[in-house]
Parts: sequence; structure tokens; C-alpha cells
Amino acid sequence: MPVIINTTWTIIAAIVVLYVGRFLTTRIRLLKNFNIPEAVSGGLICSTLVAIYYALTEQQIQFDLSLRDILLLVFFSTIGLSAKIKTLASGGRALVLLVLCAIVFLFLQNTAGLLVSWVFGANPAYGLLAGSIAFAGGHGTAISYGQLAAAEGLPGAVEIGMACATFGLISGGLIGGPIARYLINRHQLSGDPDKQEVIPGPEETDEPGPVTLNGMLDSIFILAICVGAGALMNDWLAQRSELPLPGFLTAMFTGIVITNLFDVFKLQLDKASLSLCSDVSLQLFLAMSLMSLQLWSLAGAWGPLLVVLLAQSSVTVVFAIYIIFPLLGRDYDAAVISAGFSGLGLGATPVGIANMHSVTEKYGASQKAFLVVPLVGAFFLDLANATIIQFFLATPLFR
Repeated sequence: MPVIINTTWTIIAAIVVLYVGRFLTTRIRLLKNFNIPEAVSGGLICSTLVAIYYALTEQQIQFDLSLRDILLLVFFSTIGLSAKIKTLASGGRALVLLVLCAIVFLFLQNTAGLLVSWVFGANPAYGLLAGSIAFAGGHGTAISYGQLAAAEGLPGAVEIGMACATFGLISGGLIGGPIARYLINRHQLSGDPDKQEVIPGPEETDEPGPVTLNGMLDSIFILAICVGAGALMNDWLAQRSELPLPGFLTAMFTGIVITNLFDVFKLQLDKASLSLCSDVSLQLFLAMSLMSLQLWSLAGAWGPLLVVLLAQSSVTVVFAIYIIFPLLGRDYDAAVISAGFSGLGLGATPVGIANMHSVTEKYGASQKAFLVVPLVGAFFLDLANATIIQFFLATPLFR
């Protein structure tokens, strides 16, 4: 009989996991250099201990994860609320080209995952999980679609998605620097070592102020609207379509509509409070997800997982060198963008930014790279990925 951990103790355990992760990340250089989230390092420690307990007692520990699903909706609502059209327009031609490249890359990533699943004779849904769902999508998307797959009877879907997402974080941080170094040395490129790097955020000209009670209440109210309206929209769509749609998509879409309506009517969102809500919801969500992984379900999957990682890393390296770099101009900025895109495509936006940091600290600044890569990661990638995933799910392969 499993040991059931109720909601109260689940949230307490998640907070402890975050503190353990922060302790490990601040003291282990490998975790810090590759920008491994604290929730990932701490959560994997917890899930390992749970797996050891299961091996010794044959008794599962099950956490109540009802709060986790709400946190996912809150996080993607904050992503939508940051997607302002006027900000996206500032990226220019380089942004448009990188977005188009990202769309093609997502198709290739899913194709690579499906080919690996075909080679191993596995359900093609595993291939999609080992494609853009886990790698470009990251942990949040992997869990969301993993839950849908598990509900359809696919065993270990969440665990496989999370394993791929974690491997992707590490791999994305490993290959970015070497890609840029290869391109810079081969084409004899250089930046301006005396120029200071300015890293723009989504609203670089409007710095967020301090977090206030009123600002936090306003943000919670807006987020409640996003989650509620998204849930109503998702229910309405579910009645008219047989294709399952994860709830975070409608919540994120609602956020996009709200933030651009605010721009039209000259209203302001409290960016500091929204940023805090985003960070807290994501960290707690990841902590709950990773500490509840049933690692024993991956016992026979390590071989295919390593093949998937090798295939996706190879696709990323080839794409960055032979597609991103030429299309973006074959110059120093293009080399830095290639390094950032590799981290973005395999891991997450922070990994891509960290890759570019390591390159520009050695070779010189690249303003263009630090503008377009975060914009693609913050706004376009999740939207494009969700659309492409739904496209694959609608094909006869998944019927």
C-alpha cells in the first residue's frame, strides 16, 4: 500500500527541496556553470531517496500534486503577460529569421525523436516526448504533455520527459561554447572586447520597481483571470475537439490578449510582482514535479535515453553551424547567436544566455545576440512549439 503525502506536507517538502537545491547549486561548480535550476538538483536528490525507499520496502511514496497543476497554469500565464507586440517588433530582421529557424528546428527535433522511437520499436508518443516537448519545451512542457500521455495509458511518460529535459539542460550548456569557438576560429571573427555588454530584458526601457502589496494583489487578480478564462476556453475547446489540449496553452493565450489590451488602453502591469509570481510558481512547480518522479520506471530506458540525447545534440550542432550561422550573416553576432540558440533549443533561455555570456566575455560584446535570443526564448518558442506539437498529434501516426 503506498504512503500518501497530503497537500500540506507536499508543499513543505517542496520548499525543503528548493533549499537543498540552492545549497547544492551554490557549492557545486558544475551545477552553477550549467545553470541547473535549484529545483532540479534538489528534486532529483529527493526522487532518488524515494526510489531507494521503494527498492528497500517495495512501498511507493505518492505526493498530492493537485497544487502543482495550478502553479503550471500561473507560470505560463506570466509568460503570456510578458508577450507584448511592441517589444517583439524591436527585434527586426534578425528576430524574424531566428523565429523561422526555430520553427524548422522544432520540426527536425520532433522528427529525430520519432525516428529514435521507431528504431527501438517504441510508441511514437515517446518519440514526441523526446523531441521538442522535453528539449525545446523544457520541464514544464514535458510534465504537462507527459501527464496527458500517462492519462492515455503511456507508462513512464512523465519520467521520460523529465529525464530528457534534464539531460537537455546539461547538453545545451556543454555544446554552446564549442560551437561559437569553432565558428569564430574558422571564419576569423571577433567582437569588440572593450564594449560593455547590455543585456536587454523584455522591457529594457521600463525597469520594474519594488514589489508592493497592491502590486502583488493586482498581479494575483490578473493571473486568476488568466487561469480562469483559460480553463473555460479549454473546456469549450474540449467539447468540440477530440484532440487533447494542455491547459497551459489557453492560460498563456489569455495572458497575451490581456497584456496587449493593456497596451491599447495605456494601462500598466506590475512587472516586479509578476516576475516574482513567475519565479515562485516555476520553482515550486519544478520541485514538486522532480521530487515525485518514479525513477524506477526508467530502469530499462537508459539506453534509448542516451541515444535520444546524442541524436538531439547532433541535430542542434548541425543546425546551429549550417543553418543559423549562415542565415544570420556569417559574422560575429551570428556566431554568438548560434551558441545561444543551442542552449535554447536543448535546454532553456537561461542556458542560452549563459552560453552567450561565456562567449562574449572572451571575444567581445554582441548587442544583437542579447536582443534576439531572449526574445525568441521568452515569447516565440513556446507558442511555436505548442502549435507544432498539436500538428504532430493531429497526424495519423497518433490516431
